[in-house]
Amino acid sequence: MKKLIVVLLTFFGSFVIAQTDANAPDIKFDSEILDYGSIDYDANGIREFKFTNVGKSPLTISSVTGECGCTATTIDGKPGWPQEPILPGKSGVIKVKYDTKREGRFDKNVTVSSNAKIATIKIRIKGEIKAKPMEDAK
Repeated sequence: MKKLIVVLLTFFGSFVIAQTDANAPDIKFDSEILDYGSIDYDANGIREFKFTNVGKSPLTISSVTGECGCTATTIDGKPGWPQEPILPGKSGVIKVKYDTKREGRFDKNVTVSSNAKIATIKIRIKGEIKAKPMEDAK
């Protein structure tokens, strides 16, 4: 009898999880890698990741965090991602800002947490900051 109950609970639990996943929101990025290319020292470091909710229920992004202090996800004191739910079929953007006062190549991850089928996903920024210009000698 105990085995039957365990089997039924396992089956029912799997069925409920499968049903939940089928109706869950799902985030799809136009690209999960954003290449800044080669940019000037102290240039505008703000870029956008475009995404669409390809699931069947509203998508809520709970947090977006940079890998280190050089990558900001808060722009002008405001979160760089939508604060309202994204309805199925609708799109949005996540803004990130890289500190362009750091010379050389960079390759950083940004973690997006949401209520999507895959709750945590990493997107990536990369590029190269040109050398700081020499000051004119006077």
